[in-house]
Amino acid sequence: MVNAVALLKGAASAATGLVWFTRHGDYTSIYANVTGVPPGQHGFHVHQFGDLSQGCESLGGHFNPFNNNHGSPEDKIKHVGDFGNVAADKHGNIHFQVTVNTLEFEGPNSIFGRGIILHADQDDLGRGGDEGSRLVGNSGARLACGIIGIAAEDDNLD
Repeated sequence: MVNAVALLKGAASAATGLVWFTRHGDYTSIYANVTGVPPGQHGFHVHQFGDLSQGCESLGGHFNPFNNNHGSPEDKIKHVGDFGNVAADKHGNIHFQVTVNTLEFEGPNSIFGRGIILHADQDDLGRGGDEGSRLVGNSGARLACGIIGIAAEDDNLD
């Protein structure tokens, strides 16, 4: 089984952590453990590029190979990597898990080599009624980011 991992590092924050992607047939479970995050809700998404040459800004927009509107993990129409919101507790810790059926690990729509971003604000899940909501969920600045890569066998969470 091929799994993926991303190391998140803060862009303009002390946020740091790991995100694991574990494949189960047609589904992928995403687990995130992050510290140093302002308390509250934060948008969390796969982004188009794996380019950190300009920090989190060079990761591009949301990974959206099918030109869908932004949405929640439960929506039928959404971006491939729309994971909704993650909650940081009062100590700035995030422990998050979601399972989706939209991620690919091979071919032109593979998540390998793409970015993942933790945003500063709550994601409105495409329900804000404006262009920013439809495109990115109005989730604000980029707090932390990383590049999704193939995990070593030791990282297997099964």
